[in-house]
Amino acid sequence: MIDQDTTSKKARSTHKLSGKAPLAYALAGAVGLGLLGAALSPNSPQAVTTANAAPNTVKTPLGNAPLSFADLAEKVRPAVVSIQVRGDGKTRRMSRNMPEFNMPDLPDGHPLNEFFKRFRKEGPGNDARPRPSMGQGSGFIISEDGYVVTNHHVVDDAKKITVILDGGDDYEADIIGTDERTDLALLKIKADKEFEYVEFADETARVGDWVVAVGNPFGLGGTVTAGIVSAHKRDIGNGPYDFLQIDAAVNRGNSGGPAFGLNGKVVGVNTAIFSPSGGNVGIAFAVPAQLAKSVVAQLKSDGKVARGWLGVTIQSVSDDMAASLGLEEPKGAIVTKLSAKGPASKSDMEVGDLILSVEGTKIESSRDLARTIATIEPNQNVNITVLRDGKERDISVKLGTFPSSQQLAALSRDAKPSASSAEEMEGLGLSIAPASSKPGAGKKGVVITKVDPDSSAAEKGLRAGDVILKVSGQDVSKPEDVADSLREAKDKGRTAVNMLVRSGENQRFIAIPLKKV
Repeated sequence: MIDQDTTSKKARSTHKLSGKAPLAYALAGAVGLGLLGAALSPNSPQAVTTANAAPNTVKTPLGNAPLSFADLAEKVRPAVVSIQVRGDGKTRRMSRNMPEFNMPDLPDGHPLNEFFKRFRKEGPGNDARPRPSMGQGSGFIISEDGYVVTNHHVVDDAKKITVILDGGDDYEADIIGTDERTDLALLKIKADKEFEYVEFADETARVGDWVVAVGNPFGLGGTVTAGIVSAHKRDIGNGPYDFLQIDAAVNRGNSGGPAFGLNGKVVGVNTAIFSPSGGNVGIAFAVPAQLAKSVVAQLKSDGKVARGWLGVTIQSVSDDMAASLGLEEPKGAIVTKLSAKGPASKSDMEVGDLILSVEGTKIESSRDLARTIATIEPNQNVNITVLRDGKERDISVKLGTFPSSQQLAALSRDAKPSASSAEEMEGLGLSIAPASSKPGAGKKGVVITKVDPDSSAAEKGLRAGDVILKVSGQDVSKPEDVADSLREAKDKGRTAVNMLVRSGENQRFIAIPLKKV
């Protein structure tokens, strides 16, 4: 959490939007939800009880339920902002978000004939001149002096960032730091004034708890939607971290916005949706408040998040594998590959080692190992217990710093194309190329250059110009990366492959069926 001066905070507590002080009125880029006035009053910071039920609640067998979220929405909206981003002017054509038009076939002498000829030539999709890329998202202010939390992918490669408050005032903002693995970014508004702000929740929201999302969907700033926490610990293929699943409506432009609990505190940062079409289908994912608070604190102090790196490729233990290793239950993480220049390769660790614990902390799965290592600072010596040939042994490894996506790709794969990459892509109904090779596609991932209209990819809403960022949770930067991930999924007997796809400024997960071999 952002450090704040306690004295200053108390003296100006009217600016703080929380369950212990009157909340102000804010705009969000994700989803916002209304709150009970009684739940936010100084005398009733907790949920309303039967004894002091507020008039805008209804009694149920399991407690009181809100009749309206209007009070909550009014109090938090001043701390929610819309974010407009301008790129470097060398990127995408402006046709990506423009509707298609059917041009009338007019006779040569018609007065509008020349206009439509020019429109065909210069209209949407036909102007190849470089134009500034424009994007938009949401965010929320977390301190009186104007620190703003949003998504990494909202401001990635931004040249100019404008933060727009609920009342319409706009300010330029600087990037303090970003973290790609959690998709979080911290901005600072360039203004010497006091802002209304909200805080992260201290406790994890329970499944079934109300959440209110406030944001800037489709550029419609200040939009409030409500729902519940649908699930915990969702793996969305974005590193080892778990995400909240919520069903409050989240659409394009909501990225980076807050999901509030009924006490007016942020329980999650909206970051992605699961949708075949790119629109809301009731499945959205948010970075949990506790994780976001920790990441934001590091971004404020260091401008980045430094994580430990072991330098291994791992997989979890199946039931059959556990039996073959003589284990009573499946646990631990098996080392399947050592990075040539990674920390583990410089130790006594070997492929086939089953990692059981790190510094005495038991490892239950591959994701558990990744999370554990990520919490340890780089350059620390750690003791790792492994099972090898039926015997446990301790190995000391000096951790490195977790590499960027590009560095990981360079370490794990050579640059030679796979001979069967084209065949793999044909099976998906896609033609792809490195995103960096196509103007407007960005620097990360692979861009779709062609989609077979009769393929599953087309049915799922994929189209030329979309950028595939991850396949089965692995970063991809060239066609052979995608092909490798597809073959790995087939080898594991998977019937579908999960992809993280960026369409314009929107990111979503899409499951593409794999053809049977």
